[in-house]
Amino acid sequence: MKTAFIGLGVMGYPMAGYLARNGHEVAVYNRTATRAGQWCEEHTGTMAATPAAAAAGADIVFTCVGNDDDVRDVVSGADGALAAMAEGSILVDHTTASATLARELHAAAAAVAVGFLDAPLSGGQAGAESGQLTIMVGGDDGVFERAQPVIDSYARAITLIGPSGAGQLAKMVNQICIAGVVQGLSEALHFAKRAGLDPAKVISAISQGAAQSWQMENRWQTMVAGEFEFGFAVDWMRKDLGIALDEAQKNGANLELAEIVDRYYEEVQKLGGSRWDTSSLIARLER
Repeated sequence: MKTAFIGLGVMGYPMAGYLARNGHEVAVYNRTATRAGQWCEEHTGTMAATPAAAAAGADIVFTCVGNDDDVRDVVSGADGALAAMAEGSILVDHTTASATLARELHAAAAAVAVGFLDAPLSGGQAGAESGQLTIMVGGDDGVFERAQPVIDSYARAITLIGPSGAGQLAKMVNQICIAGVVQGLSEALHFAKRAGLDPAKVISAISQGAAQSWQMENRWQTMVAGEFEFGFAVDWMRKDLGIALDEAQKNGANLELAEIVDRYYEEVQKLGGSRWDTSSLIARLER
């Protein structure tokens, strides 16, 4: 298909690359034009001066930017992607954003006969680079069925959760789960060290049972070593937890643990860890 990819950050850059490698025609836009130029040197595709120019004539337009306001900036207005999209085309937003924004974009797209999917990602930079992302989707069945074969270019698993906004709500669930697991692992490793245990032996034993998690398997060694340069940044996790906590205010959910862990991440930021990965929760226990 003819596609456009808007936002070439640590996630979008390799994702757009997978589209090109899978035979799709790709036009790219990035606010820092040199980044788009670099992508075009490495892949088959074209560079556009505006989101609208990238989206013109595209069957599917993908966005992957920072937050709600960033999405509005690249989608809305005369230079926004939606202004140039043809009837029957599809807008897929991979940004982790609010469910309110997803519903807003769904309505705006529907008004010009464009399909819309909110499709936040899980798997981090490593998942994007390996083409093994997990994607939670909100939107209409027919639009999802048309877009899925293209999204398969960089995904391991794609699930249609429900109507518009459901993908973003599912991503909130994902981040709530991760926050609790990482805090538990941080406290466990901290305890093991204080108790004089060999962390390697402990993890070898307990990772074969009910305590096992992706975080345990992939992060325990770097956490013990105090190395936090391996993934999703604290700043971004706080953004995501903020979105979840705002949504909980609306639906009445009790997110006591998420609120606590969000405060702990604030402490990590004050330690200078804004760009450390999320496993850095252990740093506040061992300062």
